[in-house]
Amino acid sequence: MTTSDWGDWLPREIADADPDGVDAWYLGCNGFVLKASDGTTVLVDPYVGTGSPPRTIRMIPVPFDPDDVERADAVFATHEHTDHVDEESQAPILEATGADYYAPDDSLDVVAEEDWQVDYDIGDDQLVEASEGDTFDVGSFTVHVVETADADATHPVGYVFEHDAGTFFHAGDSKPSDSFSDVGERFDIDAAALAFGTVGNVPDKETGVPARTRWYNDENQIIECASDLRVDRLVPTHYDMWKGLTADPTVLHHHAKSFAYPRDLEIVEIGDRITL
Repeated sequence: MTTSDWGDWLPREIADADPDGVDAWYLGCNGFVLKASDGTTVLVDPYVGTGSPPRTIRMIPVPFDPDDVERADAVFATHEHTDHVDEESQAPILEATGADYYAPDDSLDVVAEEDWQVDYDIGDDQLVEASEGDTFDVGSFTVHVVETADADATHPVGYVFEHDAGTFFHAGDSKPSDSFSDVGERFDIDAAALAFGTVGNVPDKETGVPARTRWYNDENQIIECASDLRVDRLVPTHYDMWKGLTADPTVLHHHAKSFAYPRDLEIVEIGDRITL
């Protein structure tokens, strides 16, 4: 298992935090922790792996050890890719906290194929299939599962986290989706995490030959998503993670300024905390 570069300070900060409403910590890649004023704590796509060098090379610190997570009421996966569904990142949290694991069917298939329940004490009732249109409560959050558009995934979903303090949307690695206009009409989204990166050359998984790769939104696509979603605050993610696909999110100010939405660009680095 990968060891944290930062020790346990980030899990300690989250455990000790006492938000007035909802605070969110960016874990790098596409991971977040949301903590509400009543202590409800959920994680979305937490990943502490280093990729598969030389194809995918992690460019940022490993911010925590899963064994240092004290509380999690639920862990959410948006789709089946390794940096979103990862045994060493997520199974220890499920075992230690008893958290429910919400994931679409193809993501749960990865859990079964990798035999998480052989290596860790995770009950069948902890593994919950999340399907578009589902709505359920996790502590003080009401969670809505919505359709997204990620052609590189076999079954991606997004999650809308509603709370009295505000609404947070995690789109996974989605690019512009026909569903986003409807999502933007249904929910008053205070902050949305949307994946952003460059087009780069990544070694092919089979041949090792560098191939032109677009895994995330470019500058125009991410603003299209935020505009359709009517987002108050756009939080770009994933731009920091993989060598050859990193990007500069500050350029998005220029792309966003002629649109009504997003109203603000919230640029976070790994370990940063924001308040809804």
